[in-house]
Amino acid sequence: MKIKIINGANLNLLGKREISIYGNKTIQDLENMIAHFCINNKIDYDFMVSNYEGEVIEAIHDVFLDQYDALIINPGAFTHYSYAIRDALEIVKCLKVEVHISNIKEREAFRKESVIEDVCDYTIIGKGLDGYIEAIKYILEMRKR
Repeated sequence: MKIKIINGANLNLLGKREISIYGNKTIQDLENMIAHFCINNKIDYDFMVSNYEGEVIEAIHDVFLDQYDALIINPGAFTHYSYAIRDALEIVKCLKVEVHISNIKEREAFRKESVIEDVCDYTIIGKGLDGYIEAIKYILEMRKR
């Protein structure tokens, strides 16, 4: 199994920004946690983070072109307005899981809307970094069916 994990705007500053919302773990802590889980479960994964919308779109295109089994995406602030990312996700036909560290439905009004939610198969919100592991477990469960 091969999974692409894409992180968008401002997630590179995990552990430094709004600790009361996002916690004190860094993006490296997140990648280490995912690596540990994936190694133990014999899952091949690629992990990336970018503040550039075009790079996120290119990474989604790579999922389409390189035959990944699944995609996990936390677009960060792009979630709320990037129809370009939404369109790229719509092209990808593998299993797609949207993850948000915080509960976007209980935050500022502009954060409540996800323009990508309807083109993803599943959404996980407000579970901290553990939401990424939950996403991988969901993918594993769906692959069994």
